[in-house]
Amino acid sequence: MARIFVPQETRPGERRVAATPETVKKLVGAGFEVEIQRGAGVAAGYSDGAYEALGASLVTSAPAASASADVVLRVAAPSDAEAASLKEGSILFALLDPYRNLGLVRRLAERSVTSFAMELVPRTTRAQAMDVLSSQASIAGYKSVLLAANHLGKHLPLMMTAAGTVQPSRVVILGAGVAGLQALATAKRLGAIVEVSDVRAAVKEQVESLGGRFIDLPELGTADGAGGYAKEVTREFLDKQREILKARVALADVVIATAQVPGKKAPVLLPRDMVEAMKPGSVIVDLAASTGGNCELTRADEEVHHHGVTILGPSNLAATVATDASLLYARNVLNLLVLLWKDKQLSVPLDDEVVAGTLLTHAGEIRHPAIAPLLLDTAVRA
Repeated sequence: MARIFVPQETRPGERRVAATPETVKKLVGAGFEVEIQRGAGVAAGYSDGAYEALGASLVTSAPAASASADVVLRVAAPSDAEAASLKEGSILFALLDPYRNLGLVRRLAERSVTSFAMELVPRTTRAQAMDVLSSQASIAGYKSVLLAANHLGKHLPLMMTAAGTVQPSRVVILGAGVAGLQALATAKRLGAIVEVSDVRAAVKEQVESLGGRFIDLPELGTADGAGGYAKEVTREFLDKQREILKARVALADVVIATAQVPGKKAPVLLPRDMVEAMKPGSVIVDLAASTGGNCELTRADEEVHHHGVTILGPSNLAATVATDASLLYARNVLNLLVLLWKDKQLSVPLDDEVVAGTLLTHAGEIRHPAIAPLLLDTAVRA
């Protein structure tokens, strides 16, 4: 019987867990033996007893459980010590952040660990149920609006009172991916006037369908990329985009920045001069903080005050909604794992496009075509 281990997350601030009682029940029903580290789900609202009642065994020592597990399910990438405790030939599912964790990728390959980087799940129709980036970005987009509202000294909606009318707040969202669209939907539900900017002309219809106003960039063409992502654009493109945005941002009470390019530093869309042109009391929530930030003044996981503007750079906002974030993440992982489980045996179907697109290391090799050349370049420079 294949054994699955779910450890308690050790990254500071990480409250999510990679399996919930719901997914544990399905894993046990499918024929897996499941071990959960004591306390693994507590921060996400899932008690040890809930797991145990559905067939999981509770363990205390994470290194010992990892060393004997066939499959390890995590949220965050393991530390060096945690990676070293993995059994050779075992299978790891986690958000491995491979572009910035090349050393970890190399160590996983050296230990012959089959690793799946959940952020690499292809953005295809078939893979939607496994798309961790979308499920977690949706939560981050929702929470970003609440975070901004909590720091803003104004109402979001129009308020008509006996003392007079309070005008609705203006929200500008940079990036109309999953996080941006969820932020738009949330801000509209709270009554704000919302404008959205994106370099991809194809998202205009989506923005307008949710009640947002799309900030047109007519002379700039498009930056539509593969798989629904925005492709990296030129310096000239960004400079022209900033000229158009500056006037819109100057009127905004809230700016939510979500623009990212896979494997690249986030584009700076809010330089210092644009921030200094904003109204005192306005708020920026920079969801790209973990990859450098869309705002020049962002500092990851810090609250910055500049010329009366509050700049927030949460790097793991989904973890602050840990119960539902874990619920969705665990389902994403389960849906990918079942592709490897046939006739109660684990195998890696390399001809499956979803498996191949997410697979990072396998049989001692770095398999992902976008990551392998990065390690080769690192070795050459060394």
